[in-house]
Amino acid sequence: MTTPDPGRRARGLQRMSEVYGWEFLDGPGDFFGYTADHLFADIWSRPGLSDRDRRLLLIGLLAGTNQPDVLGIQVPAAHHAGELDDEALREVVIFLCHYAGWPVGARLNTIVEETIGRARREER
Repeated sequence: MTTPDPGRRARGLQRMSEVYGWEFLDGPGDFFGYTADHLFADIWSRPGLSDRDRRLLLIGLLAGTNQPDVLGIQVPAAHHAGELDDEALREVVIFLCHYAGWPVGARLNTIVEETIGRARREER
């Protein structure tokens, strides 16, 4: 990868922080560079889809390809950002169970209920 454009990197880091809900600082290596400079500064910043739209697509893809580790990041981030509330997350589970399979839906349901429970505990 070439030397990063500092403005692009800053936009990417800012967008990553908005999407995930915690602060991102610069990281090492080409993988991090492509993630910040391309995926977030470019792709997550394009017009045409809302963050909620992107998140729903990503959650569906992650569930369909059986990636609960990344779902464990995306579901809480969507909930924290207000993109998907308790009811919407539970509807996503029911919907995806019928297309991605019950075992996938069950794993997603666990992530959703843990996310909702954690948010309720933090509200207290």
